This record gives sequence, C-alpha cells and structure tokens, in this order.
Amino acid sequence: MATGYRELADVLRAAILRGEYPEGSTLPKQDELATEHGVNVKTVRNAVSLLAAEGLVTPVRRRGTVVRIRPPMQRLGAERYAKSKWKFGDLVAFAADREASGRPWKWTDQTQTVRQVPADQEIATALSVPVGSTVYERARLVKDDGTPTHTLTSYYRPEDVKGTPIVDPTPGPAGSGGGYAVLTMQGLEPHEIAETFYARMPTPDERETLELPAGEPVMILQRITTTESGKVVEFARGVHSASRFSWSYKFKIPD
Repeated sequence: MATGYRELADVLRAAILRGEYPEGSTLPKQDELATEHGVNVKTVRNAVSLLAAEGLVTPVRRRGTVVRIRPPMQRLGAERYAKSKWKFGDLVAFAADREASGRPWKWTDQTQTVRQVPADQEIATALSVPVGSTVYERARLVKDDGTPTHTLTSYYRPEDVKGTPIVDPTPGPAGSGGGYAVLTMQGLEPHEIAETFYARMPTPDERETLELPAGEPVMILQRITTTESGKVVEFARGVHSASRFSWSYKFKIPD
C-alpha cells in the first residue's frame, strides 16, 4: 500500500511500464485510485503531477489522465539527406522520416513563413556575414496528422536564394526535392551537413506552437550545410517535441 505520493507514483509508473495501462489509455479516476491504494485524493493528485512531469501521462480535459504514447516516428540520421531522395527524386527530409516510420504524409504537412531579418551573432558566424546584415529566414512548422512535431528555421544569404522557391511562402517544401534541390540548381549543391543536438525545456511560445503537454522537453537542432568547396549555404535551427521522435543513426565506424 502506498504511503505517500512518491510511493504511489512508483506503483503507477511500474504498472504503466508493465503495460497494465497501455499507451493512449486512461488511468482510473483519482478518487478510485485513492480508494484502491488507501491514500487521499491530494496524494493521488501529486503522484499524477509527478508522472506528468516525467512525461509518462498527460491530463486531458474531460477525459482524465492519459498514458502518453511513446515516440511514434523515426527521425533518420544521414539517410534522411540522401541525394537519391531529393536530387534524383522528390522526397524531402521530413517525408523520408515519415516513410521510414510507415506513416502517411502530404505536402501541406509543412507550412512556412518567409521574411528578411537581421542576422544575429550565431547566424552571422555560420554564414560569414556581418552581424545585423539582412538574411532570408524560412521558418517551417511540420505536423503529423494535424499534430505539430517540430519547427525548422533556415537562414540564407539573399544572393543565394532571392527569387527562388526557397523564399516562396506557399505551404509545402520548396518545390520538387525541397530546398537542397533548389540550392543545387543555384550551383550551390549541398555536400556536407553538420548537426548538433541538445535538450532543454521549451519556452512558452514553443510550448504553445508545438502543443506540448506539461513536463515535455524539446530537442534543439543546429544544422550547417556546406558545398564541396566549403561554402556554408544554410544555417538552420530546429525545435523538436522530444516524445514524438526516436532518433535513428546508422553509419560505418571510422578507423
């Protein structure tokens, strides 16, 4: 019998991990849990809050406490950027993730806002331009079956992308093959990608945009894309809902 909210959280957590409460199911009502475990409702409420902070459950209005679904979609590593997908086909990176995960997708799963902005220090350093100089910002929001999964915001020098589909705000990728295909047509074919990831808690705006439940962290991506000659042609920042992806990498072990 649980004696405090931490002990009750331990019991409920173990039951969830054993599959007694499957993903997407609802926990018993709080008064029912209180009776079953011999505690008061406040103890149950605190235990559920602890599990929500851990990302195991989500309180849903008029439904109850729902067991969270574990990562539903792969985010591929190097394979998502394969030239066979965008240079010789029309499969952009987010769609490659969907197909690898066996999930349907449509072009309008991605929307974007395009504008000219002053380069901050990070953008300026990546693109080798002065701080405050004008760059193009292409901010995308990507959804899976109506649920936001991540944002990705890319920055470009105006002379590299002005007048191209990259600066077209129409929903969907930047034409067949997406932005990398457009850069290739500009004589700026992507050759190397460097990605850095780290985790943090979301800002209030990120929580609202991605419709995140309480306690959910985000994975932050920073991406630098260069040509074979070493010219940086894109700097990107991504914010990913941590629970909506698994991160998948396959590579040959370096000597």
